[in-house]
Amino acid sequence: MVRYILKRLGLAIVTIWIVATLTFFLMNMVPGGPFLSEKAVSPKALATLEEKYGLDKPLFEQYITYMKGAVHGDFGDSLKQRGRTVMSIITTKFPVSARVGGLAVLFSFLLGVPLGCISALNRGKAGDNAIIVIATCGIAVPSFVVCTVLMYIFGVRLKWLPTLGLSTWKNYIMPIAALAFYPTAYITRLMRSSMLDVLGQDYMRTARAKGLNQFISLFKHALRNAVLPVVTYLGPLLAYTVTGSFIVEKIFTIPGLGGEFIGSITSRDYTVIMGTTIFLAALMVIMNVIVDIVYKLVDPRIKLK
Repeated sequence: MVRYILKRLGLAIVTIWIVATLTFFLMNMVPGGPFLSEKAVSPKALATLEEKYGLDKPLFEQYITYMKGAVHGDFGDSLKQRGRTVMSIITTKFPVSARVGGLAVLFSFLLGVPLGCISALNRGKAGDNAIIVIATCGIAVPSFVVCTVLMYIFGVRLKWLPTLGLSTWKNYIMPIAALAFYPTAYITRLMRSSMLDVLGQDYMRTARAKGLNQFISLFKHALRNAVLPVVTYLGPLLAYTVTGSFIVEKIFTIPGLGGEFIGSITSRDYTVIMGTTIFLAALMVIMNVIVDIVYKLVDPRIKLK
């Protein structure tokens, strides 16, 4: 186990380095610069700004300087938000995205797993068909459509829920519902397929033939094996939702990391783009390692090599 974890951590470091390197050079290949959008910037002022932030140096030298700082957790200062460091932006904005995303993941898991089990146990019946239709819609409908529908019905027409910000607990309902709609539908379909496969196994037929209580056979034997594909999916899902859906944050004006990332791209804020990309890549890799370990704990038969 320890050797496997060390191996995965080594691969994680290499992966993050590749992502950071590609992002750095591709970002600098795009024509333009972070200060060209400034109004009435003279060539002398532009040269001064580039010198201040080291953008006047050769590209490879900029890369080496940046990576040295990134290794020590220093992502530099924001080029557009004067007086703010990239790390301070991440530490300020990420908890907001993590709170919304974490609640969405929890909601998706607690709702998707039971719905998948119910659908599998009632295969071919009306309840199964209804769940399949809802799950299919959840996978097919884009998140911005879900956001718009929720906002129009519950925010504009019924006026039950606020539509902007996160000032009260009611503000969380629509963003979490919109963010959780797709993963809930995906987990439901994944759980249904996995449960049907497990229910058809020989040991489940033997348990039923011996008269084992249905509740015990379902939750002690079937569910534990059927949930393994869902656990695998939780890795990338958790990383995606914890960082916050960019579209959901933008529509509901949530002050999270997603909106900050989009803003940095449009304004060509190089340091914020690099810092958030490295942070999100690291989060994704770490979540996958954690899921692999949890996978082993759920099913001891799995061998980690």
